[in-house]
Amino acid sequence: MTQINILVYVSGVDLARKVVSVCEKEYLPTVVKSFEEIPSLIANHDFWAIIVESNSSDYDLWKELIKPDCSIIIIGQNEAEIYQRLLTWPVYHQVDYLLEKEGQPIEPILSQRLKTAVHHSRVKREWAQFQQTISLSSARAREVFKEISEIKRLINEHYLRELEKRISLEASYVWYQRERQKIENIIRKIYSANDVNTLLEIVPDIKELLKAQGMTIYLIEENETLGQHLKPIIWDDTFITHPETFKYVAKLDAPDFAAEVARHGQEINIADLSYDKRFSLRYQHNLKKPLKNILGVPIIYENQVIGVIELYNKHFMDNPLAEGFTREDQQILSGLSEHIGIAMTKLNLIQYDALTGLLRAEPFFDRIIQKINSMSKRKVEERSFAMVMGDVDWFKNYNDRNGHEAGNRLLQELAAILKQSVRENDLICRYGGEEFLFFLSGVGNLEEACQLTERIRKNVEDHYFPYQEFQPRNNLTMSFGVTIFSRRNFSGDGQLTREDLKNLVHECDLALAEAKGKETWRLPPSEAQDRPTDKNTVVAFSRDWETENYRRPTAAYREKLYREKRHFQRHYTSTIIMFRDNGQLRVGKTINLSLGGAKILSEKPLPASRPTEVILILGKKARPLLSEVVYSEKTSPDSTTFYTGLKFKELTPEDFQILESYFEDAKAETFN
Repeated sequence: MTQINILVYVSGVDLARKVVSVCEKEYLPTVVKSFEEIPSLIANHDFWAIIVESNSSDYDLWKELIKPDCSIIIIGQNEAEIYQRLLTWPVYHQVDYLLEKEGQPIEPILSQRLKTAVHHSRVKREWAQFQQTISLSSARAREVFKEISEIKRLINEHYLRELEKRISLEASYVWYQRERQKIENIIRKIYSANDVNTLLEIVPDIKELLKAQGMTIYLIEENETLGQHLKPIIWDDTFITHPETFKYVAKLDAPDFAAEVARHGQEINIADLSYDKRFSLRYQHNLKKPLKNILGVPIIYENQVIGVIELYNKHFMDNPLAEGFTREDQQILSGLSEHIGIAMTKLNLIQYDALTGLLRAEPFFDRIIQKINSMSKRKVEERSFAMVMGDVDWFKNYNDRNGHEAGNRLLQELAAILKQSVRENDLICRYGGEEFLFFLSGVGNLEEACQLTERIRKNVEDHYFPYQEFQPRNNLTMSFGVTIFSRRNFSGDGQLTREDLKNLVHECDLALAEAKGKETWRLPPSEAQDRPTDKNTVVAFSRDWETENYRRPTAAYREKLYREKRHFQRHYTSTIIMFRDNGQLRVGKTINLSLGGAKILSEKPLPASRPTEVILILGKKARPLLSEVVYSEKTSPDSTTFYTGLKFKELTPEDFQILESYFEDAKAETFN
């Protein structure tokens, strides 16, 4: 059993005898008569607690001698003197006191104080040991997880006791007892949060505790346009979901209350905002109620500012108080911000979108660059990649009819469906508002990328979302734009750059615009009738200038008008196709189909530039058609199947009508 040493430094013999009689019951006391003896004793013994008289208890006397895990108990007869000594000690030291009163025995109270002091020392020592072993392997980490949870609980309790001590010195003890339960509940919610939504449930609790009319929580972000800036995940109690976030963003170098807190890592507490240059337009135009006073504290994790918390308008009975927030309010919010910073880091809000839990755009791009460039360095052979942009159809209609809160819940539910629809190695991010970006790895070609995207589109279409019956076509759907690329697409040493990703996103955006039925510069007026206008579809971006030996175009060449390889809309539908090869009737299936031709999957290649008679099975009809083989190639280097492109020849008006009817029936079946 560990020996617990207690150092006793008191002047009176009677007092020393009483103290020693209490200590000897469970611990090993050491009594000193002069301060000069103490340094050598502390150097050679591990003391858990020190009992000292108030006249010798200044922190300056002890700060070079004791460790942070050693607790202090101050004994004295003058209460004012004891409080004055207590204030000299930093908050990270456990300091307690015992007031001697004439005629009252000190032994029972001292016994309780001593047990509390030893308990604090034990918790700090155990926590230090866990910090030293935090780098254990994952197997060991799982074994001690339950023990760490218990230590966390003890640390939280320790924080509350420290907070109680500070507040009791500067405010009435009675007030604190009344509010203590509220603080405990808030801290409990912070550490039990397993996602950002449950974490932000503390917002109304903090507002009620500190009597504020509004609250904002920011995170520090950085991008090429704004540089370092503060972006709110909650603005005046409301999630920010729409694209106009610039109204709420504050650049770190701007004259602004939140920006100053982030720059200097210091709290602000301002009751009079008159003529204050930091009272920026964000506060003047975008808060629910006019700003009268403000309290702002930094969110700090590992000595680095990662965000800011703001409270607006201290009030009583819904009337702002002219004196604003108190010093006690400031201390409480500052203490809570430390716990919020730990929780935010645990939930990784720096990387993930607060509303949906998906990656944010910047980390999304960083992961793509890291993934592809690391493959290049390791010379890993990989198939092609695809970038996909998806957008919710008629989202404004949904928001306008059902409200922004319903829109937020929709995006959260939609994010869960999208995560279930992609493969394990794929990436997905919330690009902005109701737009999402997907990175699909290991795709063989554009058709495969479209098929994977079609699966995502179908999953969204088939899922029931609240209030979708009030949407156009009585369903909640998404449209998608797809582009495909590979490592050989990049100039120089083949390393992917952020500029490359911007170009790919632009290509997705153009394809998405066509899927949404918008006017774009990609299709000339003569082909406008072939542009899909129904939304809820997948459109692929293709490049006429793409050759077998890909060459990156110059900036001037990019300005040329890109056109689709086919003049007719492709329909990704699989149906039976029969054709003759060396006199034998063979069977294949279509990958995609249009009024101009088809791409089919077959077990053998077909000679190019050769007329071929085929029979298409269109629903319940079998239609003979004349076609020409454009190309025939393996689906992959190791595959035994082939992709063959067919161009239809000499179609009659009846052929066109039958094909169009089949496409309409297939589309109607999809919507049903």
